[in-house]
Amino acid sequence: MALFSDSIFNCCVLLLLCTLSCCLCVFGVKLDAEYVVKMRSLQPSAVCSSSKDSNLSRLTVVHRYGPCSPLQMEEKLSHEQIIDNDRARVDSLHHRLSTASNVAGKGGLLDVSIPAHTGNLLSTGNYIVNVGIGTPKQDFSVVFDTGSDISWIQCNPCNHCYPQKDPLFDPAKSSTYSSISCSSDECTQLDSHSCSAYGKCRYDVKYSDNSTSTGNFGSDTLTLSPSDLLPNFMFGCSDSSSGVIGRTAGLIGLGREKSSLISQASQKYGAVFSYCLPSLSSSTGYLSIGSGGPLPPNVQYTPMISYASDSSSYYVKLVAIKVGGMKLDISQTVLSAAGTVMDSGTVITRLPQAAYSAMRAVFRQHMTNYTAAPALSILDTCYDVSGRGKIKVPAVALVFDGGASLNLGFDGIIYGGPSQACLAFAGNTKADEVSIIGNTQQRKFTVVYDISNQRIGFGAHGCS
Repeated sequence: MALFSDSIFNCCVLLLLCTLSCCLCVFGVKLDAEYVVKMRSLQPSAVCSSSKDSNLSRLTVVHRYGPCSPLQMEEKLSHEQIIDNDRARVDSLHHRLSTASNVAGKGGLLDVSIPAHTGNLLSTGNYIVNVGIGTPKQDFSVVFDTGSDISWIQCNPCNHCYPQKDPLFDPAKSSTYSSISCSSDECTQLDSHSCSAYGKCRYDVKYSDNSTSTGNFGSDTLTLSPSDLLPNFMFGCSDSSSGVIGRTAGLIGLGREKSSLISQASQKYGAVFSYCLPSLSSSTGYLSIGSGGPLPPNVQYTPMISYASDSSSYYVKLVAIKVGGMKLDISQTVLSAAGTVMDSGTVITRLPQAAYSAMRAVFRQHMTNYTAAPALSILDTCYDVSGRGKIKVPAVALVFDGGASLNLGFDGIIYGGPSQACLAFAGNTKADEVSIIGNTQQRKFTVVYDISNQRIGFGAHGCS
């Protein structure tokens, strides 16, 4: 009798576990090999949902086209327009990196001047923060970009400025603004500079979408939060700007060159920064310069790789890809041939064509219950999900050297709207093109750039 009772008890426990598993599945909790997510949970709200973060030293990150954005009057782009712009940015990034590589070779010494590369494509800067410049400070909404070095904002007087939401910064009204001499080291270290008739430093940056920014290179107090002030912050005071820039006041560069914010802030805050990009355009994330308080305990690190031929970008080593819980049969030579870059401004992750083909083939095997849909720009694996209450996709993980892994959420695997769902990855066209980890795959993770210790970390549930 006892044996019979134990059997009944075990069966009940098993049934309960199975029921719980199904419930978790329905509500979007990741199982070992797949996600089942309600489609309505993937659509942004019309109302901003701010995080409850009490850390005042963190800058709030918002999507420029969402309800949390201060740029409410800015024209919103369609999914296809965003992806098309992303393709142009990646083309320029590939061109720049291949140019540097061909001149110097990976690990070699770069002894030839490379064209200004302080940015790739301004119109793809989808995430913005608010910073203060000057004394008294003026607040500005700016794009932040790990693929750019020099920071700049539009200034008064301006010969040719695009319309922006905030008033132009007037250096004459700031008691802490100063010009930088043309003969100074700070000026000569810029990718492209010139001298004014009065011996002042002039900067000049050109972006791959033909956007430009030109002006005086000066310094002033940068306010990151009420308690975080960075005196003598060097930035471009633009008096001539053009291109598809939107209504932001300018850009904050988070690259590795000496002109970037991180390099300038390292003595005060340490050479480290972190961010979390929100999963939906109706929610918020954060950007923290310095340690910004304790990091999540679950951060996994991978070594940061440096190349003399590209001292600005953040490289990591991608060693494996998993789809549906299974490691894909991709050789290390394919994954590491051209290197892998972390980039906050690229939207869609790019992989070597052989690696992407392997991922796509396995992904499609898991999606046979769905009707194929037309491609969305470069996204060639799309499905018609109109009228479906929920959708099931295989789990995807990107594994890096040292064991760090991006176990992607559903919103890091799928890109699209309520009726079309596309695999949020694309393949490079050439074998020697660098792989890029884009911001779609970085959403909701704490991403840590620990430059002092030459490592990059990923922590789950970063924005919560």
